[in-house]
Amino acid sequence: MTADALAGLVPLSIPSPHDGVWDLGPIPIRGYALAIVLGIIVAVWMSERRWVARGGRAGEMQDLALWAVPFGLVGGRLYHVITDHDLYFGEGRSAWAALYVWRGGLGVWGAIALGAVGAIIAARRRGMRLWPVLDAIAPTCLLAQGIGRWGNWFNQELFGRPTSLPWGLEIDPDKRPPGYEQYATFHPTFLYEFIWDVIMYFVVVRLDRRFNLGGGRVLALYVMTYCFGRGMIELLRIDTVELHDVLGLRWSDWMSIILFVAAAAYFAWATYRGRGHREESVYVDGRTPQDAEAA
Repeated sequence: MTADALAGLVPLSIPSPHDGVWDLGPIPIRGYALAIVLGIIVAVWMSERRWVARGGRAGEMQDLALWAVPFGLVGGRLYHVITDHDLYFGEGRSAWAALYVWRGGLGVWGAIALGAVGAIIAARRRGMRLWPVLDAIAPTCLLAQGIGRWGNWFNQELFGRPTSLPWGLEIDPDKRPPGYEQYATFHPTFLYEFIWDVIMYFVVVRLDRRFNLGGGRVLALYVMTYCFGRGMIELLRIDTVELHDVLGLRWSDWMSIILFVAAAAYFAWATYRGRGHREESVYVDGRTPQDAEAA
């Protein structure tokens, strides 16, 4: 096979959808929303399996999702609006647009924080111990976040610096930020994060099984792996946000650094103090799986 023929088989760029919305009669179907919903479904399904494997009752993770998902969506939107408020407030802006979640814009840190609050509330109502719940859910958040990143592909947003690599992402001229109009392909940061998140999911789950982790150490591993990858990928991005530059780093970079250090410190402390072993019961009252099924 000649070099020219081989080159024809290798994609020289990744195309982007020119329109991430499809009309199903009077109902618009948005690619961004589909990615978020699919990520949530996969995360809830895998959380359910992990919860049952740890000694919980089937169906309880779905009940927790009824609290965690709405809280997470609200938190994600609030974080985005706060850190990028110039898009919604000020001259020529419409504050009502802050409610248009379907157009994109969910801050992952806000989604994690309020989503965890919703899960904690639901867990306490059902007598489920906090650490086992969070340790069961945490790795599946990597899957939800990775799948959800495909929403950025549909919206042609949050891509990286210009690149001529074969997997460069094609961006329409009207979606390119000021100063980059002459470039056609950019780093597909959504794809980088998807690949990283999926790989780290299997890494965290493997470590969990290998060392029988508990006491919040699985949660700490999730935070560390996600923050490390997110911090590296953030260095490629060129989109502008409020709080863009704090001492030379983006706000999201600082969040990644702070949370990574906090998670690493907790993991080390829990390990040293002997508080990171797998719990014998995932319920406050010490119920066994058999007791839970009979309840």
